[in-house]
Amino acid sequence: MSSNQTNLLQSPLDLIILKVVALEKTHRLGIFGRIRQLTEGALQVKAGSIFPALRRMEEAGWLTSSWGESENNRKAKYYRLTKVGRRQLESETKRWGRVSWMIARALQAP
Repeated sequence: MSSNQTNLLQSPLDLIILKVVALEKTHRLGIFGRIRQLTEGALQVKAGSIFPALRRMEEAGWLTSSWGESENNRKAKYYRLTKVGRRQLESETKRWGRVSWMIARALQAP
């Protein structure tokens, strides 16, 4: 296993992107739309945030990409989760659950 495969995600956005791509093979604009849908519009993601995250995750071996046509008949790069990416998603989901639990506990302290 290479060192890239054991890297931690750089942000909660990375975790959300992995989750979105795990749900279906999709392109960058599809990822934007799905994030809006999943968070009911609460998470406002800037266009400049998604591309570097996708690139980083592809370099780590968590995602693969291929070119295809979008729903609007435009050329689009589609991303899909790899086996390594699925393991990363599972691991980071567990880790995020522990971290969020610890933060919630600390904030509830009198």
